[in-house]
Amino acid sequence: MPLTVLSVAYPFAPVGPDAVGGAEQVVWQLDAALVQAGHRSIVIAPAGSVVSGRLAPLPRPPSPLDETAIQRGRKATARAIDEILTTCRVDVVHLHGVDHTAYLPRPGVPVVATLHLPLAWYDEAALKPRRPETHLVCVSRSQRDARPDLRHLDVIENGVAVDRFAPARRHCRYALMLARVCPEKGIHLAIDAAAQAGVPLLIAGEVFAYDEHRRYFETEVAPRLDSTRRWIGPVGFARKRRLLAAARCLLVPSLAAETSSLVAREALASGTPVIGFRTGALAEAVDDGVTGFLVRDAAGMAAAIRRCDDLDRTACRAAAETRFGLAPMIERHLALYSRLARRAGAPHGAVA
Repeated sequence: MPLTVLSVAYPFAPVGPDAVGGAEQVVWQLDAALVQAGHRSIVIAPAGSVVSGRLAPLPRPPSPLDETAIQRGRKATARAIDEILTTCRVDVVHLHGVDHTAYLPRPGVPVVATLHLPLAWYDEAALKPRRPETHLVCVSRSQRDARPDLRHLDVIENGVAVDRFAPARRHCRYALMLARVCPEKGIHLAIDAAAQAGVPLLIAGEVFAYDEHRRYFETEVAPRLDSTRRWIGPVGFARKRRLLAAARCLLVPSLAAETSSLVAREALASGTPVIGFRTGALAEAVDDGVTGFLVRDAAGMAAAIRRCDDLDRTACRAAAETRFGLAPMIERHLALYSRLARRAGAPHGAVA
């Protein structure tokens, strides 16, 4: 029986194949899979998002993204959810924002909330929901294991479309970093490591309109840039694919525990080794000494950059094909939606 799933993205980051954030890429993939499987998909996301189903657009995020703007965006999201539940028959609501408790729908319809970020970033109300029929999903085992007291957390690991990536025939000397430009991503340490290793570095990513992110770029990133270590801004999927395939290695110097690291999985699908800090789920994705290196600091990262040419790129690709495909993630989500809808009985909301 076809389902209607309402997906609610983080209100301040567009969804689509060119999205910078992993959560926004997951929303895009799930929306496309729902439509392909014959279900109805509705997505609440900022205007300009790209979806396969129906987009219910939120206002574009303003600049700067101060507290007033954030509260306004959350209220707009809550109104959009309420309007859709009032006018449409919805079987499951899937929330993806770190701030999802600010716009939880009224009781009735089953809710799935995926915790894309470190659990420490969520308040206890998010981790121990009182609303009936609210189901929490982690994206890796290491993320769930950070809070062993929360036995109710399920795990659905993120996957990537491995077949959309391919190793390059020729490789360049540059190391690559793909990330949001913010303090927890450790971009300044990647620059230091590349400089110590004496290799070029390309940094692709977006500086979102948060004051903290802009200050970090201006004080920690920009002063370290030169003609060899360059920031090239946000890139779309096609260019990201080429950059990953041709790179000497991908750097992931995250200071916060990685919950999944889609970009690490995309790099491996491209046959490119990953060098990162031993944080969170990165240790689940990278086989140390085989598909990359797990290090402790910038000096260790510099040493690993020099060694990465000794790694077998076919092993990187094989790991991605075996472990990080998109199909298991899609299948588990669709099964979860169906199970919750059956348990809830009749669809919620009005007839569309």
